[in-house]
Amino acid sequence: MRTTLLFTINFYLFFAINTAIAQKTHSKSSAISASKEGGFTDASSFGFSPNETGINNVKALQVALDKEGTIVISKPGTYKIAGTAFIGNNTSLIFGSGVFIQKSAENSRFTHVLLNKGALTRTYNYNITVTGLDLDINGVDLPMNEIYGLRGHLAFFYVKDLKIERLRCKGLINGQFCLHICTFEDLLINDVIIKGKKDGIHLGKGKRFRISNALFETGDDAIALVPGDWVSANPEYGTLEDGLIENCTDLQDDYLEGAFAKIVASAWVDWKPGIEVKHGDAVVSNGRIYRVVAKLNNRVYKSLTQPTFEKSMMILDSINWLMFQKDTIHTAYVRNVTFRNINLHSIRTPFQLMSYSNKWAHSYYPGARIPLQGEITLDNIKVLSDEKRALISITTPCDIIHIINTTLRNNGINFGHAKDYTAYPTTHVNISNCVFKNTGNLMLITNTSPGKEIILKTSGSMQTAKDFSAKVEPGPGKISVDSDLTGLKK
Repeated sequence: MRTTLLFTINFYLFFAINTAIAQKTHSKSSAISASKEGGFTDASSFGFSPNETGINNVKALQVALDKEGTIVISKPGTYKIAGTAFIGNNTSLIFGSGVFIQKSAENSRFTHVLLNKGALTRTYNYNITVTGLDLDINGVDLPMNEIYGLRGHLAFFYVKDLKIERLRCKGLINGQFCLHICTFEDLLINDVIIKGKKDGIHLGKGKRFRISNALFETGDDAIALVPGDWVSANPEYGTLEDGLIENCTDLQDDYLEGAFAKIVASAWVDWKPGIEVKHGDAVVSNGRIYRVVAKLNNRVYKSLTQPTFEKSMMILDSINWLMFQKDTIHTAYVRNVTFRNINLHSIRTPFQLMSYSNKWAHSYYPGARIPLQGEITLDNIKVLSDEKRALISITTPCDIIHIINTTLRNNGINFGHAKDYTAYPTTHVNISNCVFKNTGNLMLITNTSPGKEIILKTSGSMQTAKDFSAKVEPGPGKISVDSDLTGLKK
């Protein structure tokens, strides 16, 4: 009996010890593999926590992102981030309700909170989704670091099939954009609130995009469509086309410049001995595009040594050249973009089609191919301020503008002239089914571009004031009119 009792005791001790070991082993493995329950990776499994430093958090988030698949941050709280996390192919990053991300300068100031992995090598990443990011800039702003010209707190460069949903961003200051995307295909941005002093959404070259359901309260451009921008404001040139921007509101910030939508075109020439260049100018040479990075003083340099180097920067003939991209294109412009259901509370000129000619940038090199923008459609635009400002300001070559189903007050179209152009092609302006709410005279089109021809057609117009009358001012150019508006109709 004593033997039986000892056997029983030993059996139960053996069972208890092995059960404890098994439970400990299971607990340890669960901490490692909890990430894969239901096909999700929980970043907290790797130490991402509201209680951690920003330095530790960016390390933990990177480990989670390297797992690919669906990465979730579910525990509410404010998470400090003190560096850039890199996201790759087939990855969805989901920030749960009550999760806030705050930039932290524990290590030093840094540029991107999130950047796609292929951006560093100009290699495309695919199928990326970011949902629920609520970002506080917290005064941490460094215009550029990893990639010259890429300035977004949230940035993507060389990406296809990108979706950004429910983005919140506050505290933008003067150096960085909230969201910066360049060299992309198939981009969806939905449910956005962005506030601060710099650009909200800044797009370089790309194809097929939609921005929906956005509210902006930005001192600088709410949306910048700029495939031909400053040398320090985009990392590549190209065409930006086939876009829809809908259901957006532009509120007035206490610091105000820029536009609701800035649309910029550029063009440049081949390098040749003796060519004169300024800061920001570009040339095509040896199968690449090179740009001048110099002081902002409008100094003119003469280039005698052809730039042919493969990467980075090099000084030749006192000119600091940047190898901008491997390409031989000569123009960058925006085409086929529709703005629909836009509410404009801000007093700035909301739509600006521009070519720069200042110390920061020279969009057009004299004699280059014309960068023709066009097929820009404004559909159901509501101007909610009585400020006398143009609805559209145009200083770039543009072929067709459609304004439909829109409510106008004291708003017309201004055509100007960027000094680097000798002449502009004809622009067709189609205004249909619009409501004109102002009283008295409206200068519908003003032209100050020498030799510029504008062809205007209005139809289906409604005038709410009995004394309303529309006028046009051809200036040194010509305006042909076919209109149903009082003051213009024959």
